Amino acid sequence: MTPSLAQLEEARRALDAPLFADLSGDIGVSFEFFPPKTEKMDTQLWDAVQTLAPLGPRFVSVTYGAGGSTRERTHATVARIVRETSLAAAAHLTCVEATREEIDAIADEYWAAGVRHIVALRGDPPVAGQGFAPHPGGYASAADLVAGLKRLHPFEISVAAYPEAHPEARSLDDDIDNLKRKIDAGGTRAISQFFFSPDCFFRFRDKAAARGVTAEIVPGILPVSNVAQTRRFAAQCGATIPGWMDRLFEGLDDLPAARQLVAATIAAELCRRLYAGGVRDFHFYTLNRAELAYAICHMLGVRGNAQVTEKAA
Repeated sequence: MTPSLAQLEEARRALDAPLFADLSGDIGVSFEFFPPKTEKMDTQLWDAVQTLAPLGPRFVSVTYGAGGSTRERTHATVARIVRETSLAAAAHLTCVEATREEIDAIADEYWAAGVRHIVALRGDPPVAGQGFAPHPGGYASAADLVAGLKRLHPFEISVAAYPEAHPEARSLDDDIDNLKRKIDAGGTRAISQFFFSPDCFFRFRDKAAARGVTAEIVPGILPVSNVAQTRRFAAQCGATIPGWMDRLFEGLDDLPAARQLVAATIAAELCRRLYAGGVRDFHFYTLNRAELAYAICHMLGVRGNAQVTEKAA
């Protein structure tokens, strides 16, 4: 029987070298955490930090809640990372619900604590569904915030990028123009919102370059183990969850180990395709869990070192 074209294609894939065989590990990684609310969550966060630290991340970042709702917890978490580990810590900072003086004071506190990297964001309104309204005495936009931070201290500054456009943007072109304003104001790099198609990222990166964005754009990777939660995240940031991914998780609600395996496989394949397209830096949204990000980095050839990452007492 003559094989079909589909069968020949599958045979070619099976005969090719394994997808993750002997990768050199020539990539940079960074990890994002959120500030814990409880003692149990604090333990989980710290376990994740200590698990991922041996991978030698370029930096680890800590998020800032809507309307500045986690200000103290974010500062405490970042300060502890700086104080107790050798990791480079980045603090998220937003424009929402604060005056310039208040935001500048927070930035000064970070600088005094040894933080040299800020993730500068416009931020989400404190009430979901509300449109963004600049504080009368505050920074009007993320680009404005970046410029203000640069006037205070020589921070390294990361900004946000949206491969599928920010939900409030009039168009992708307008959103890319906004990204350029943030970079021109002093942004060091852009970290993308999560996405699930490598072509989506590559098209965005090329379009941004064509419009004059010269800074690196680092893809943000979200390993999905909770589809309902990811669907909520995607609705907030304009990301698309493909139908095939939804279907892969069907029937796994009561099988957490199977969900973990599927999640790692999907995210690792996405990273591998990005790597094949020349990407060498990845930013992982960990949700304060280390296992998936660690496994994906391992598959990409990153190996932990044996050095202790805690600072000497």
